Amino acid sequence: IRNMTSSADIDSTLPADTNPSTTDEVKFVKIISAEGHSFFIPRDIACSGSTTMAAMLRGGEDDDGADSYRFVEGREGVVRLPDIRCRIVEKICQYLMYKSQYSHSNERIPDFVIEPEISLELLLASNYLDC
Repeated sequence: IRNMTSSADIDSTLPADTNPSTTDEVKFVKIISAEGHSFFIPRDIACSGSTTMAAMLRGGEDDDGADSYRFVEGREGVVRLPDIRCRIVEKICQYLMYKSQYSHSNERIPDFVIEPEISLELLLASNYLDC
């Protein structure tokens, strides 16, 4: 998970093959919090871990099979969450990565620690994102 506070830093910190302007398929999704902080997670993890983000990112695909999207999130690879604070978006991104890493594990799965002071806000956000 990468956290960026300035959009000017994005192109210089992502590998060339993940820059939306250089590829047809966006490999990473940029998630923007209410304060404007940006987080990058792999697109497939965002879509498999959150039904809402999957609908935003690929739910608007045209029926002709082309990679043209009706939703701006699918075209740009950017999900804006204007009502969710940075700390909560960060925790959601951590959980999506955790879920992806341990979903098929045969070993003991470590606890995913949630601080009590953010639990209610995190519950509301995870309910909205369906993750």
